[in-house]
Amino acid sequence: MGLSGAGRRAYMKLFTAANYSSFSASNEMNLIKQLRERTSAPIKDVKAALVDSNWDIDAAQKELRKRGIVLASKKSSRTASEGLLALAQNHHKTALIELNCETDFVARNDIFQHLALSLANQALLLDNNSSPFHFGPQSFQDIRLNLQHPKVNGETTVQNAITEVAAMMGENVKLRRGFVMPAPSNGLVSTYLHTSPQPGLGRIAGILSLEVDGDKTHADALQRVGSELAMHVVASKPLFLTKELVSLDALENEREILKSQAEASGKSQTTIDKMVEGRLRKYFEDVVLMDQKFVMNDTMKVKVVLDNLSKEVGSSVRVVSFLRMEVGEGIARQETDASESVAQAA
Repeated sequence: MGLSGAGRRAYMKLFTAANYSSFSASNEMNLIKQLRERTSAPIKDVKAALVDSNWDIDAAQKELRKRGIVLASKKSSRTASEGLLALAQNHHKTALIELNCETDFVARNDIFQHLALSLANQALLLDNNSSPFHFGPQSFQDIRLNLQHPKVNGETTVQNAITEVAAMMGENVKLRRGFVMPAPSNGLVSTYLHTSPQPGLGRIAGILSLEVDGDKTHADALQRVGSELAMHVVASKPLFLTKELVSLDALENEREILKSQAEASGKSQTTIDKMVEGRLRKYFEDVVLMDQKFVMNDTMKVKVVLDNLSKEVGSSVRVVSFLRMEVGEGIARQETDASESVAQAA
């Protein structure tokens, strides 16, 4: 006996409800787990997307991405002072980028770390002159990226990749800045990463370019001392390579401060002048790389370390340039000084 139209609709409703009950009991948690693994989105959002998509996991994943991009744009104004530095090298140059997020928890996420390393490798493609150069996120406007990660892959623009990861993480994620240092024609670039969760990543970086006259026949010695000097840069925070490169503004500003301090002693002008010059020498020892005490052996200065290296390799060795970069420096936040821990580690 056939069912009437109304009876058929009632039967189908009961049949669908029964099927859904059976489906929900056996597969709901499994689908939630799968979508969570695919996207790393919060469980609450994962379940809501599946319900709205009638438990179609592909449709739910697409819906999460749509929602996430909107969510990411809403969070883009929030302060992102955590994150990681990512470093990449080839025979021609070394690239370093800073990728920020809001919390250290997200910085430990493998998707975030994969994105940071991918951006550093892309930075090696940036073309400039033979001098070291800084760059901002605008330099990546025309660059496309393929993350090739199980949870986020496919070719897209750099900004879209960052936006998608931000959506998955539920935080503001942003590429803040980068730096590229070309390798010298005869020498090498040494690096050191502090607080490194995996190779190529860290919270503080030191990069140092060493150039040698003659043939590079003692690469091991150059690399050993170069690595130690890169660690020294992280620990000792030099601002200038030599005294001659100290800017006039920085020098005059320091001289004024020292003069005010010395005048407070009430001593004669001659004594004050001597005090200022003596303290200025100490200032050079604090901020000039060549005049700093070597962090691995404070009985000698960095320039003596280079002199000893030159004797070891049989050719003059010099530092061409250096860089120190730290996650979040200059961003308004409660800052802690990690240099002391680097010095202790050294």
